[in-house]
Amino acid sequence: MNYRETFQNQLNKLKSESRYRHFVELERLVGQHPHALYHGPDGEREVVIWCSNDYLGMGQHERVISAMQQAISAHGTGAGGTRNISGTSHAMVALETELAELHNKQRALVFTSGYVANESSISALAAQVPGCMIFSDEMNHASIISGIRYARVEKAIFRHNDMAHLESLLADQPFDRPKIIIFESVYSMDGDTSPIAEIISLAKRYNALTYLDEVHAVGMYGHQGGGVAQERGLEDDIDIIQGTLGKAFGVVGGYIAADDVICDTVRSNGSGFIFTTALPPALAIGARASVGHLRASSSERDSQRKQVARLKQAAAEANLPVMPGDTHIVPLMIGDAAATQRICQLLLAEHDLYVQPINYPTVPRGTERLRLTPGPFHSDKMIDSLVDALVKVIARVREEGMLDAG
Repeated sequence: MNYRETFQNQLNKLKSESRYRHFVELERLVGQHPHALYHGPDGEREVVIWCSNDYLGMGQHERVISAMQQAISAHGTGAGGTRNISGTSHAMVALETELAELHNKQRALVFTSGYVANESSISALAAQVPGCMIFSDEMNHASIISGIRYARVEKAIFRHNDMAHLESLLADQPFDRPKIIIFESVYSMDGDTSPIAEIISLAKRYNALTYLDEVHAVGMYGHQGGGVAQERGLEDDIDIIQGTLGKAFGVVGGYIAADDVICDTVRSNGSGFIFTTALPPALAIGARASVGHLRASSSERDSQRKQVARLKQAAAEANLPVMPGDTHIVPLMIGDAAATQRICQLLLAEHDLYVQPINYPTVPRGTERLRLTPGPFHSDKMIDSLVDALVKVIARVREEGMLDAG
């Protein structure tokens, strides 16, 4: 077999389907978010980022930067090992304490990423309970799917946010059978939220644990930035809350928050936790500074919500295909992979606006879209410029025959 030819053929197939991922090389500059330098084939130029997961700009907050700079000077750059072998720094323990307090839980456990947190925690918990069955929302993202796969237990997929379907699946199982319901608070591709209270009610009725992924919500919802469950006064009724430090908190890493027994079970059995080098102290200290700031400050959340509302209104008034939703994520439904890719290329090339196309397998075929994430540092002028550019670019793509009119 010619391995490289086989690989190249598969890559060519991705390109022919407009699913090949083109990485945009950016240079973020402190104090200029959401502006960045784009390093393209014709040199470098300034662009405005409209798809960042640094939702609140905390990756450039002076308090976080200062904390990390001081930490590197004091503690160096590396962790020194896994958590079990010299990598459990004082800074890491302090961060976990902060996160436990954020979610009003007994304990928290930090991982190298949100992906690893889900993969390790789900697989470790389910594997420790004989006969466990997992119930997962059909829109759950890749790290949850991977965690369920590695758990090697029976699973049932319920229709997105369909509580009648979830209840029917739960009712089909013996009451005493161990069950875990896994769902997200904010679904990042559609921008909608889950019926958390209803899921909690079903979990109690059918003897199930609840595992809530809040990665697109922590920092941004709730009076301390604890997420949607906190905002709705429901966090005490969730067994396991999973979050990330790499989105609204602006650093890197992931975590779970739960009671002592659950966290200790994951700590003792999660291979992605046990066998991975720990986060360096400087990152833990920076993350703690960010979490602490957003627990005390609501100005970033308030500004973000104002700009989100403004973009949604402006886009709707311009007849752009905005999907309905009650979160900070503003999806524009395009429905064609090639057209979505073309729109993003034109926005970058001719308007200095960076938006990444969202295509299959991230979303189902035929639902390709743009995913806009306005933040507190996107000005009114930036929003107007984006909407104007989108109107022009989408009209041009229609003229080119890549999109139906209307």
